Amino acid sequence: MTAATSRAAEILSRPVSLNGLTVPNRIVMAPMTRQFSPGGVPGEDVVGYYARRAAAGVGLIVTEGTYVGHDSAGQSDRIPRFHGEEQLAGWAKVADAVHAAGGKIVPQLWHIGMVREAGQPPFAEAPAVGPSGLRIGATEATGKAMTQTDLDDVIAAFAEAAAAAERIGFDGVELHGAHGYLLDQFLWAGTNRRTDAYGGDLVARTKFAAEIVAAVRAAVSPDFPIIFRYSQWKQEAYGARLAETPEELEAILAPLAAAGVDAFHASTRRYWLPEFEGSDLNLAGWTKKLTGKPTITVGSVGLDGDFIKGFMGEGSPVKSIDDLLDRLERDEFDMVAVGRALLQDPEWAAKVLDGRFDELAAYDATALRTLS
Repeated sequence: MTAATSRAAEILSRPVSLNGLTVPNRIVMAPMTRQFSPGGVPGEDVVGYYARRAAAGVGLIVTEGTYVGHDSAGQSDRIPRFHGEEQLAGWAKVADAVHAAGGKIVPQLWHIGMVREAGQPPFAEAPAVGPSGLRIGATEATGKAMTQTDLDDVIAAFAEAAAAAERIGFDGVELHGAHGYLLDQFLWAGTNRRTDAYGGDLVARTKFAAEIVAAVRAAVSPDFPIIFRYSQWKQEAYGARLAETPEELEAILAPLAAAGVDAFHASTRRYWLPEFEGSDLNLAGWTKKLTGKPTITVGSVGLDGDFIKGFMGEGSPVKSIDDLLDRLERDEFDMVAVGRALLQDPEWAAKVLDGRFDELAAYDATALRTLS
């Protein structure tokens, strides 16, 4: 092992604590939707998929997004759900297998909001709902603006899913507040046009997400970690921003931290880009500086090139992680989430931790359908 590879192993192998959970290293598996769960039930193939990556050294697995128990939460009957006897039994097997392989695992709890279209499964009669019934980029409502009853029902669904996660053996939960889905639709002025307590300024737009966090916090043990994933960008608006300044970002994050978030997962498309002018800190770095909470960075780790090109069949060359190690070493953030590189290669973490960088393969999206 060379000095460079030894440094990678040393920095990435350090344990880290998220509330009452000790994660054995700094590598996180990022959540990635695959639609391999017919009927919303994760089967034995899903059990093996996560267990293989835990066995190969991933410290913390964040599952693919899994729908909470609200009929409007999803848009596919092949994406797993985190409610229902059969579905939760499947997830319990996943958690057991990951633990047996030496890893830690949290489910990502998800409601897509206005991304849903009328008539989509798993519950075709359910309406698309959101803060104002607006899809990203739309000027007129095409869905239902949520009533107080709707808000209360979704808050309860997240809390019930979190309680179920603890009951069946998961190590924490991640709340999906990123990428233009329901919680993010409340956070962003582009989709939140409400004039009640849940709309208006930055703090008001955070109220719904903070109430979900508080309800989850009350539904689980005090030392059960709550991770909150958020982003500036949206799936249909890559240039969108929740906050233009650190002060605006703090106005969003502070109520979430106060409500019970233990760690933030700051989603960016390229982790090495600075978030605000005048500082080299990325979004996870600013999040840690402003809240004092542990943070997870993510965005093209181990890759180079725009990920859209990847899905067009253009392979992305492996990117050096020297800059990533520098940032981890100076505690800009605490953990790093790996998505596509780990999706393609279940052994990615082991190869990096063992200094086998020459065995890392370039990402090739055309091969995804054959991966497990």
